[in-house]
Amino acid sequence: MAKVKVYGLPFSTCTARVLACLHEKEVDYELIPVNLMAGAHKQPPFLALNPFGQIPAIEDGDLTLFESRAITKYLSNNYEGRGTKLLGGTVREQAIVEEWCEVEAQQFNPPSYAIVQQILIIPMRGGTTDASVVESNLTKLSGVLDVYEERFSKTKLNYLAGDFFSLADLHHLPFAHYLFNAAGQGHLLDSRPHLKAWWEQISSRPAWNIVKLNMKK
Repeated sequence: MAKVKVYGLPFSTCTARVLACLHEKEVDYELIPVNLMAGAHKQPPFLALNPFGQIPAIEDGDLTLFESRAITKYLSNNYEGRGTKLLGGTVREQAIVEEWCEVEAQQFNPPSYAIVQQILIIPMRGGTTDASVVESNLTKLSGVLDVYEERFSKTKLNYLAGDFFSLADLHHLPFAHYLFNAAGQGHLLDSRPHLKAWWEQISSRPAWNIVKLNMKK
């Protein structure tokens, strides 16, 4: 069987999300670097894969897909019989996985992205961090993480959707990795012991250890 082709970069959060899923599913892939500095993502060959000019995109046989969360759901369904089952085994479980995938995308990701962008990305490009943007988004994110902490403390669950690791957990890994480490916001975990235990558990998974190692290269 041909390998899944992944067009992206290992340090890209959205590419890392897809790679983490591939490793969990034990699916062979080929990572094809996209030269962002040269503008390759805005040139016709890449735009044929993703007309919005953003990484990642994948090719699996004759199927082309973009948007990392759509890709992980496809991979989890298409390779359901391999590796870690990431979608839940019942309709009820699947609904809860989907619910918390939406929470990640709509509640966790926006303030996390804003904080990481201000602290890491803007200075890397020669700009200056706007402390007011960081502060306002830390306030938003703190409220979101309080909901997570309450969920874990009340339900005694190890993972967001139940007693199993799923896409609901996996989708958090890339931005949380940068947020709690390089962006220096690990203090957000200190007053939330259940959240901290969840993060330590999901961030130590073998599949993620491979992906985060390559994010540093």
